[in-house]
Amino acid sequence: MLIKYDGGYPNLCSGKLIVMIDGKDWLFPDYCLSSGGSVWFDEDWTEHVTQGEWSICEWPDDFPEDLKEQAEIEVNREIPHGCCGGCV
Repeated sequence: MLIKYDGGYPNLCSGKLIVMIDGKDWLFPDYCLSSGGSVWFDEDWTEHVTQGEWSICEWPDDFPEDLKEQAEIEVNREIPHGCCGGCV
């Protein structure tokens, strides 16, 4: 399984994801990744950023069910973890 992804700073979650398995390319829908990270501000408006693992929230219709877990593992191995702060 090979992961191709072109997302980058400052909105790492909005890239194009392609998962290649045995010579077949699976093109994922736009904005298919959701970060487990977060951004919040304290009472002094100091920004606090945490990075978290990716979840794939949208899949190609015909992506094999038995490969979804491995695909998420590979995505988290290959794509730097981000934070979901609404692109703060």
